[in-house]
Amino acid sequence: MKKTILTASAAAVALAASAGYAAARDQIQIVGSSTVFPFTTAVAEKLGQGGQFKTPVVESTGTGGGMKLFCAGVGENTPDFTNASRPMKDSELAECKANGATPVEIKVGFDGIVIANSKAGSAVDLTKEQLFKALAKNVAVDGKVVANPYVNWSDIDASLPATKIEVLGPPPTSGTRDAFVELVMDEACQDEVKAANEKGCGEIREDGAYVEAGENDNLIVQKLEANSNAFGIFGFSFLDQNADKLQGHKIGGIEPTFENIASGDYGVSRSLFIYAKKEHVGVIPGMAEFIAEYTSEGAWGTEGYLADKGLIPLPDAERASVAEAAKALKGMGS
Repeated sequence: MKKTILTASAAAVALAASAGYAAARDQIQIVGSSTVFPFTTAVAEKLGQGGQFKTPVVESTGTGGGMKLFCAGVGENTPDFTNASRPMKDSELAECKANGATPVEIKVGFDGIVIANSKAGSAVDLTKEQLFKALAKNVAVDGKVVANPYVNWSDIDASLPATKIEVLGPPPTSGTRDAFVELVMDEACQDEVKAANEKGCGEIREDGAYVEAGENDNLIVQKLEANSNAFGIFGFSFLDQNADKLQGHKIGGIEPTFENIASGDYGVSRSLFIYAKKEHVGVIPGMAEFIAEYTSEGAWGTEGYLADKGLIPLPDAERASVAEAAKALKGMGS
């Protein structure tokens, strides 16, 4: 199915006729990705500090959970925005359209997916192939596909620690999980597993080596502090904000740093988005202004307050294009 999501560059036209669907509610409601949550929360607080609008309510529901809530329909009982650490799926777009909701996609920056542990633990240099062998439900051994037999990291490669494989990561509803599967599991999938599995290579082992830690990345951080042998999977921003407690590991010899993600050298990075509900703009106060604030240089620019929180800025030209569209939204609809 061909996607018909409206991009920010078309938003000025698309949002002009957006009033009339949402009931009177005077506070923006936002759901979605735990990775995008801290960035959107910072923008929400900035908007509220201006005094003209109430501070938006932001909930961390995971990308998949946010899409479900966002696409449930229009009106005061449905969210105005959803955060996403991956693009909207065709099935989600179809659900939105079936329920009369039109999403406006705005790419706000980049983020890296990191493998990290407590600073008290071992520092390692991992490859995507090693991560696949550690986490896949089925792997190829001597040409045969078998249930994952690896117990310790050193079982995969003698250069790795002789400690039990224990990885805390996001659940299936998470955009971080989707992106990790695409960027690591699918890319490093063994040929034998790929040929034998119609479901693809994203099946994660269920024998306790991978622990679904929910959508609360802060909880993962706490668990890693308590167990120095455990590893965690989450967005770079959480590593950046917890650099005094955690260490990120190289993937393919490249460190997960702001500069390496921005340059594209770090191989496990993805785009981040917010989606606005067209039908609510001009009805729910402050939506256009919220978008304008998010896409201002003071927020998402190279020296902006979101960069201080770990958001990797879009290239200058792309930021300028989206910001110009956002300016056209300000004040429209009401």
